[in-house]
This record gives sequence, structure tokens and C-alpha cells, in this order.
Amino acid sequence: MIVGGVAGGASCAARLRRLDEHARIVLLERGPYVSFANCGLPYYVGNVIQDEAKLLVSTPQLFRDRFNIDVRILNEALSIDRDAAEVLVKDLETGREYRERFDALVLSPGAAPVCPPLPGIGLPGIFTLRTVPDSREIRQWMDAREVRRAVVVGGGFIGLEMAENLFHRGVDVTIVEMSDQLMPPLDAEMAEFVRRRVATHASHLQLGDAVAGFEQAASGGLVVRTRRGAEFEADIVILSIGVRPETGLARSAGLEIGKRGGIRVDEQMRTSDPRIWAVGDAVEVWNTVAGQWEMLPLAGPANRQGRIAADVICGRQARFRGVQGTAVCGFFGLTVALTGATEKALRRAGVSDFEAVYVHPGHHVSYYPGARPIHMKLIYRKSDGRILGAQAVGEQGVERRIDLISMAIQMGAAVYDLEEAELCYAPQYGAAKDAVNMAGMLAANVLRGDVALAPWDDVHAEDVFCLDVREKAEFRGGSVVGAVNIPLGQLRGRLQELPCDREIWVKCHVGQRAYYACRLLSQHGFRAKLLPGGYQTYRAFHPEERPQTSASRAD
Repeated sequence: MIVGGVAGGASCAARLRRLDEHARIVLLERGPYVSFANCGLPYYVGNVIQDEAKLLVSTPQLFRDRFNIDVRILNEALSIDRDAAEVLVKDLETGREYRERFDALVLSPGAAPVCPPLPGIGLPGIFTLRTVPDSREIRQWMDAREVRRAVVVGGGFIGLEMAENLFHRGVDVTIVEMSDQLMPPLDAEMAEFVRRRVATHASHLQLGDAVAGFEQAASGGLVVRTRRGAEFEADIVILSIGVRPETGLARSAGLEIGKRGGIRVDEQMRTSDPRIWAVGDAVEVWNTVAGQWEMLPLAGPANRQGRIAADVICGRQARFRGVQGTAVCGFFGLTVALTGATEKALRRAGVSDFEAVYVHPGHHVSYYPGARPIHMKLIYRKSDGRILGAQAVGEQGVERRIDLISMAIQMGAAVYDLEEAELCYAPQYGAAKDAVNMAGMLAANVLRGDVALAPWDDVHAEDVFCLDVREKAEFRGGSVVGAVNIPLGQLRGRLQELPCDREIWVKCHVGQRAYYACRLLSQHGFRAKLLPGGYQTYRAFHPEERPQTSASRAD
């Protein structure tokens, strides 16, 4: 018996049938759909996907005809009797309750949107988005009214996708995010590239603030009030502030719940009861990079977990290796992707043996028309160069690079492997030295001692001499406050202008010329360090700082 469909439960059911033609398989789903494209819902709201049927991955009829699986939609599992190996079920259409026996039980209840008990939370026009009926209600609300203003609460994956799709329908969007940054899973400096793009499309970004409550507006719409005293009028509000695992059934059955609030399972997806498995958004998963339990509501891991549970039930020696948090999101023409651990996640876990480099290459060679920058951060272990994580933001080719690094992390690769990676190259697709190669080469150069890195957080330290090796025109367009400009081509002839008693931290626009300068300076006896990623990274670390634009320091 399987409780819950969608990615985890449905994939488990189909896999079970492929492995065992003779098993009796019952799948209970309390909603009206057994398997639907949850990730496509924002695009249905935005009319990018116009036919609701396109969201239905599979139907009860298909499960019966193709797999001989008894799918019962609108049937809710109420409780589990572990001693009797029975589930109490309620038919939501008729109200009838009945018991169903099992030899093996798989729980795939999913997660529910967080809906905090704020004043006015139940007012009409406030929605969450998790199911097909949710998206239908939002569309109907918008179609029946002249929706001109929207407030999206939450600036994460779903929030930004919803903001884009509302904007696509001609709605002015305000985003309220409790964190100081959009896309909270990213490190703050990488999220700055996201903020810049979203700010050109959203009417207002309210960061570092939380919603305090909702009121009915005199005009008939809604007023959203924040803790910092801001007020925003809206014709519709979308709550996208995360999800909580649906663990009620497991808790009432006495199954172990982890510290993160999800169902605790082993590597074979077994719960604390050897006859009960759990998969999907309701379970805690082991992060193989950060080395800790976490909640990761993603379709890919849920699908794999369903397959593994089916394999184990059928006697195969399968195991779930854990997760590394590979994800991608697109909005307003921008793609954001990440894999492995972020810097802030490593710090939370107490890990200090790591370092990060930044590169900002084009997604293909610059001489071929249409090259777009990829802003990439690569995190690796200082002790041996093992890759720990990567984040990238850009318009083109972002997900391909992160997918590659994701597999490298899975295989236990080091930055030296990225340096040597043999990748596809043609002018319209990449470069002979791909963005991934460049990140690996820079990290490998650091580990070999060819160059030392300087921290951007301390770039204004009094005992540091900051050297900008860009051309004068570039420097005049903006630089680090207090930096001295000596173009790279002039550096050999002006070494006498540099201090011998201080560290020299070197920057350019994206890091390449600064690396050349560091190599030159170190071989002339100077203590030079590289500010990785150059001025592009500086602006991400210090977006609030007004850059130096005077020509007086460029002489």
C-alpha cells in the first residue's frame, strides 16, 4: 500500500509493478490527482501553460490499464494500526471509512505550504500554490477581476517564479522577503545578481522584513502590513514562504520524527518500523556534503527515493546515497542554479576547511555574437581540493555547468578534475577553456601556491594596499574606494611605486588580469594576493557602497 502519489508515491508504484507482476498494489491519494507536474503550476497561472490537462502526468485510468495498480483518488489515510498492519481509510466522496491490510506500507504524504496564523490570513484573495486546484483558484480569481497589483510573500524559488508569471500577465508585483536577500539558499553575494535583475521587473522589493498581517482595503482589495511598518495594497496575495512536511499520519503511528521535523528514514527509506517506508517531501534526507540531516522538497530526490523503496520491498539491495541540493530556477530571463554546500551552510555546520573562488566568463566565446556572462562561485576543501559546492547565475548555459559540477561532487572529484575536464566546445556553445575549467584552474592555482586569495570582506583594511590593474577608463568608471590604479601593461615599469612593507591586494574586472599581476609581483618579491572575481565580485559583496569614480587615483 502506498499513501500519496505525485513524484515519490507514483514512481514507487510504477517501479513496484515493473519488478513484481504478481503483487497487489493499492495507491491512496486524498486529492483529485494521482500524479501532476507540481513544478509547472506557476506557469499555468501565468498562461505559459494554457491547458490544465498538460499538468497531469498520469491518471488513475492509466495506472490501471498500464500497470494494473489500484489507484483510489479522494481517499484519505486516517491512521495506521501497526500491530494489525492495517490502514484506516476514508472515502472523501461518500464519507465511508474502511480498513485496508498491507504487507509493506509506503508513506508519500508530501508537504503543505506554510500558512502562518497572521491577522487576516483567511481573507479572500490570499492564496498558496501547491496543487492543481490551487492554481485553478488563482486563475479564476484573476480572470474574474481586474488584478493590477500583487504582493508575493517570499522571495525563494516559487515566489520568484510566481512573480515572473504575474508580471507576464501584466500585474505590478511587490515582493516581501523576511531575509535580507532574495533566493535565500544562495550565499548573499551571489543573491545580489538576482536582486539586480528582479529589481528591474518588480514594482518594489521589501527585503529584511516580514508580513505582520492583512486587512481588507476600502477599495475592496487587500492591504499587506509588514513588521517594519510598510503597507502595500494588492488585488491578490501569493504566500510562498516554504512548506512543512506532512507528518501527522507518521506521528500518530509512533514513527520516529527527526530533529528537522521530517520522518526519519534509513538509507533504504525504511522508517523506524521495518514494514513501513517513507519517501518524498515528508522525509528528512542526509546531505552528503554538509554532513547533516535536512529537508529538501525536490522532485528529483523524491522520484529516486520512490524507486529505491520499491527495490528494497522487492528484495533488491538498493540504497539512497543522500542529497547534495542540486536545484535550478528561472525568472525574468535569469537562471539560478546551485549544487552541494553553500558557504553559509558550511559555516552553520561548523566546517572551516574550505575556500571559494569566483569567475565571470561568458557562456560562450566573446567573439561569437550573443555571449552572456555566467557569475559562478566554486567552493572546495582547502586540505585536498575536493569540490564542496557551486552556485551560478546568468542568462545562458548556467544549468549545464552546475549539472556537470553536481556529478563531479557525486563522484568525489577535486578541483583538479574540473581543471582537466574535457567538455564540448564550439563557438556558439562554450569556449576551449570553459567556465567550469576556469573555476577549476583558479582553485588549483591557489592550492598549488601559485597565488593567494584575499578576502573581500577586509578589502578596506588600513594595512592593505589595494591595486587595480584595469585600464584607466575602466577604473574611472568605478572601483574600490581607496584603490590605486596601475594598468597591467604598465606594471613592470612602475614597481617602484608599490609598497614593500604591506600586502598588495590586486583586482581587475573579473580576475584574469589581476592573476597575471599577482604572478608578476610575487616573482619580484612583493606580497601579492588576488581579490577573486574582480570588480564584478566586489560590487556583489558591497552593493550599497558608492564606488570610487574620481580620476585622481588613476595617475
